Amino acid sequence: MEMKKMNATLFKLMPIYLFLTLCPLSVNGQYRSEVWSPDNGDGTYTNPVLYADYSDPDICAVGEDYYLTASSFNCVPGLPILHSRDLVNWEIIGHALQVQEPCELFNQPQHGKGVWAPSIRYHNEEFYIYWGDPDHGVFMVKTKDPAGVWSKPTCVIAGKGMIDPCPLWDDDGRCYLVNGWANSRVGFNSVLSVRELSADGTHALSQPRIVFDGGQENHTAEGPKFYKRDGWYWILCPAGGVEKGWQLAMRSQSVYGPYEWKQVMWQGKTDVNGPHQGGWVHTSYAEDWFLHFNDKGVYGRVVYLQPVDWSSGWPIIGNKGEPYTRHRKPKSSSTRLVNPQESDDFTDGLGLQWQWHANYNQLWGQPTADGCYRLYTMDLPEDFHNLWEVPNLMLQKTPASSFTATAKIRFASKEDKQYGGIVMMGRDYSALVVLRQGDAFLLQRHSCKGADEGETEEQITLASLPPTDRDTIPYAPAVYLDLYLRMTVKDGICAYSYSLDGKRFKQAGEYFQMREGKWIGSKFGFVAECRDRKDRRGWLDVDWIRITKTKE
Repeated sequence: MEMKKMNATLFKLMPIYLFLTLCPLSVNGQYRSEVWSPDNGDGTYTNPVLYADYSDPDICAVGEDYYLTASSFNCVPGLPILHSRDLVNWEIIGHALQVQEPCELFNQPQHGKGVWAPSIRYHNEEFYIYWGDPDHGVFMVKTKDPAGVWSKPTCVIAGKGMIDPCPLWDDDGRCYLVNGWANSRVGFNSVLSVRELSADGTHALSQPRIVFDGGQENHTAEGPKFYKRDGWYWILCPAGGVEKGWQLAMRSQSVYGPYEWKQVMWQGKTDVNGPHQGGWVHTSYAEDWFLHFNDKGVYGRVVYLQPVDWSSGWPIIGNKGEPYTRHRKPKSSSTRLVNPQESDDFTDGLGLQWQWHANYNQLWGQPTADGCYRLYTMDLPEDFHNLWEVPNLMLQKTPASSFTATAKIRFASKEDKQYGGIVMMGRDYSALVVLRQGDAFLLQRHSCKGADEGETEEQITLASLPPTDRDTIPYAPAVYLDLYLRMTVKDGICAYSYSLDGKRFKQAGEYFQMREGKWIGSKFGFVAECRDRKDRRGWLDVDWIRITKTKE
């Protein structure tokens, strides 16, 4: 018994080798990424400033503090809140939406539904976020502390098809809202509408008016952001579609138009295809900047930063309308270098980078007192085809085009057919798991092409591994396996490997071609499931996960 305790203790202690090679740089609690940092350290930055899937970003400024949110669709917690002091160095500070409603719907995965294209604003010493749920209406949350607790969602306007809403509080205190329309829900798009809201922004006072119709010339106009500058009402929005579109600016001296328009950013000779929707910010240093996304396929919609030139009376974005790849940093008093969290040792519970595919259920997983995160094996339905409809996947965004994720796990199984491991999830997916069979564990690759179309998962056994430890209790004893699992990503290809000691890794199956999800990039993380459970659940204890550079 003492020898078993000693073995467990030795496995729990990270080897010095792993500490030196896998521990990410953290300074004063600020996370520094090894795989992507846009700050070049010489007063310049390289786009993207966020090499992760923060689709439809919007931003507001309070002094020298900048706050960003983005679409989260069905992923929970939703409405991520990121903070920066210079528009280049960002970190996740929280989420504005802990539970997505209606709960009876979002307690199960609803891929591509939920939170579309939010806007964030600061008004009367409060932060507001508005978003459109294309199936239920326009919603709003607010708070005085963006890193704290946000209010429960208020349904501002109920109905189908309203997307991408953005409020504007005018000089006289009146509030207006602009929004686009989802063709998939109402049968038309390319139209922007404006209506008046109550001064507190909680409900509509008027019916909508069409202020812009993109027609053929600016088809797929969407994602509007509402501003007022020098007496003009401004709407910035993309048109032409995500892959081949452009940015528009439109202005009027009346909130209801008519609006004249101008193209203010396009791909040009760059490789930044369809520079898409985002938000403009005027800084305390009297500079103007625009954050927008660029669709990177399997990596999702990553965030670019561009300067804005108003000298012509119109906001010309980037390099005379073409996106910059590299540019000088915005003026700032901050010298802080920080990146969104990626690695996690679960010392303080679950890191802010993690999301589920549905509203969180406490039975899926909980942090432990010894610094692990425990995922319980959840029952798969009898008619199970693949993981697309499984809610308890613990996932995060990919942080760069090239990276390696290594996890130290202990899997405890109470019955046969319980399994757990790592997964790269999208419309196609692949996982490296260990599955209990009798007195051994099978190392398996689970994969599915066309998961979103209901195709059946394939399972291939790669090796048989003996247990590391076993219970001596008479009732429902568990058998344990201590293991290191790794995925290596480069150019949209994912390779898997495993190790018993954390030093020598063996390849585990063929390469996997990653594929994006529904409106989101491919995401990676952990899976723990079981088939035909008769009694007690097993569990996957994740000690840590480290994100490091992929070796050439």
